[in-house]
Amino acid sequence: MTWINRLEPAGSKRCAVVLGAAMLTALSSAAFGQTIATDTGDIIVETVASGLEHPWGLDFLPDGSMLVTERAGRIRHVLPDGTVSAPLSGPPQTEAWGQGGMLDIAVAPDFTETGDVYVTYAAIERGRAGTALWRGRFDPAAAQGFSQGEVLFRMDRLTRGTRHFGSRIVFSADGETLWFTIGDRGEPDRSQDPDDHAGSVIRLNRDGSVPADNPFVNGGGRPEIWSIGHRNAQGAALHPETGALWTVSHGARGGDEINIPIAGLNYGWPVISYGRHYSGLRIGVGTEASGLEQPIYYWDPSIAPSGALFYTGEAFPAWHGNLLVGALRDRLLSRLTLDGETVASEERLLMELNERIRDVVQGPDGFVYLLTDSPQGRVLRLRPPAG
Repeated sequence: MTWINRLEPAGSKRCAVVLGAAMLTALSSAAFGQTIATDTGDIIVETVASGLEHPWGLDFLPDGSMLVTERAGRIRHVLPDGTVSAPLSGPPQTEAWGQGGMLDIAVAPDFTETGDVYVTYAAIERGRAGTALWRGRFDPAAAQGFSQGEVLFRMDRLTRGTRHFGSRIVFSADGETLWFTIGDRGEPDRSQDPDDHAGSVIRLNRDGSVPADNPFVNGGGRPEIWSIGHRNAQGAALHPETGALWTVSHGARGGDEINIPIAGLNYGWPVISYGRHYSGLRIGVGTEASGLEQPIYYWDPSIAPSGALFYTGEAFPAWHGNLLVGALRDRLLSRLTLDGETVASEERLLMELNERIRDVVQGPDGFVYLLTDSPQGRVLRLRPPAG
């Protein structure tokens, strides 16, 4: 485990899609452009689209356009030239529910054949809410909305709480299964109960059924659960070489964590943590306990991490294999260099923008795309200087 003293925190968050070179030239050169120095050379930050209300999740379609969620309950289709559609019809019904609402969005690896798009959101029923997973079909040619929508999963025990919904979606390397994260819903002890979805990583087949090799499929916990003991993972990415899931979770006052969740294991919250309660009191029994897994990295104090990405593109060769993590509280992009499963170093980028970075995605062009979390949120693009 590696730790960093006094600080806070994004690969392609999903399977890559292919975009023709002709579409790349259509991407808006933006109303905003700024040169920012980094340890590996200058980068250009451009605004691709703006006017989004607390955008939360972004993913690319094969034609180079994007689907973007807004926490207030909308999904927008953003064209390569930056045009933002009216709210699309047909997505699951939700609304801003504290930290919940319309959350992550993931275009299926076989979208060209199936049209499948997956969404996590706050399912609200009779004044209570919890994280749910939905699948619908989207036709970019029609570009009006979704069809054949169905709820594939809804967490147990909906509550009135407004905190810690998670939630990121990641497809497995073969595209047959997916993981998504659920926060503890502001009730920490739920994370230690394998019969409770709160504070867990969920793994399902694409149709919402339970994979036969899930760790609790024969008992001992909910069959949908992959791992437990997580506080509120809002970042997740698939390692491009190992195919392992990595998650990035919010701590309390310190203790943001990077984990590599293994089937059936317990990642400790709230029994162990490298942070403290907001009151300053110690959390649980300290930083270690028998049978509980250690993070591979943590931040203290917290940076409030969100979207995560293993960078695999060619636009930034020096970043190849790095883990990029957006930060809300510290308003930055953390670039982590890795030595296997060890974080070797961290560079903190984009603090000049003073923007809460909610999601981090690699585009088909190899550039890095960010969502800024604000009432007038933007899609930003990071690219190298021309020439």
